[in-house]
Amino acid sequence: MADRPGFDRRSLFKGGLTLTAATALAGLPGHSAAAVRGRYPAPLIYSTDDWEARPPRWPVTVENHRPTYIVVHHTVDPGNTDDFSRERAFWMSRSIQNFHMDTRGWIDSGQQFTNSRGGYITEGRHRSLEILRGGARHVQGANVGGHNSEVIGIENEGLYVDVDVPQALWDSLVELVAYMADQYGVSTANIKGHRDFNSTQCPGDVLYARLPELRGAVADELDVPVLDPPEWPLLKPGDTGRPVLAAQHLLRARGARDVPTDGVFGPATGAAVDRLARSAGVARHTCHAGAHADERGLLGADLWPLLTTTAAPGTGSEAARAAAVLTETAGTRVTTLHPPDWKPLLAN
Repeated sequence: MADRPGFDRRSLFKGGLTLTAATALAGLPGHSAAAVRGRYPAPLIYSTDDWEARPPRWPVTVENHRPTYIVVHHTVDPGNTDDFSRERAFWMSRSIQNFHMDTRGWIDSGQQFTNSRGGYITEGRHRSLEILRGGARHVQGANVGGHNSEVIGIENEGLYVDVDVPQALWDSLVELVAYMADQYGVSTANIKGHRDFNSTQCPGDVLYARLPELRGAVADELDVPVLDPPEWPLLKPGDTGRPVLAAQHLLRARGARDVPTDGVFGPATGAAVDRLARSAGVARHTCHAGAHADERGLLGADLWPLLTTTAAPGTGSEAARAAAVLTETAGTRVTTLHPPDWKPLLAN
């Protein structure tokens, strides 16, 4: 097997690769490819030994259950390099681990796996590869605040706010997510982006917009249904439109009377969102594998539930006005909105 991922494991899978052949491929010398457990063959995954990781500060936690979600991240920094080599992938893995351990004070890399722009997949936190092979438990990482006991995370090298991912990265991401989903029985609906849990731009607007495509590709690989659930929108400075206007009414309902109702996410709206997060004790959760970034004031998945309350039409309340903004947009008959009703409306 060449150092650079080259053969098409998906074609082998769809062509009826036998367990014996798959095991032989996984066991070729010089590589730490995961062994096949389920129907879908493991992609080539380089272990922490391969990229010469530091040992963790203390033993990692192994959750005695499967993860519920597979979560996609982008590293931001190191950025969008044109170096697609395996050496670069190994360097990046070491750089992320150093930042997480030395600057953030974590026991090890926060993510379970890392995917380079050249399509090289590396193990992140120690034992993640070993435990993934078993398919029954998962290593607890540190990549989705408040949800680390239920997720397995993939850091994708690069910044994908306004540029697309390289094809090599995309192909390896599809293979890795398909393998994880097959090993753990994760539904395509539970292939998520970091922003589906925390108020962060991660994994970037462009990569996030491709998550439905990723779910579809994984569903095709595994011959399972593709499910695209509604998600809370991420609002940030400069955004405009009805979701922003609805958010402004909801912030005013929470007492932020200085917030305008102009449908523009300006400084006053951002400041009110930041106050809401701090008053509720919601920690800032950024997804920057190699640097800190200030994402205060972003309104996302961990803050919307604090705003969306029961709203009865015709009461003249700020919450009712927010509901009217959204139901008018969706062409829905105005009725009393309960907390679970807001997400589908906002997702539209």
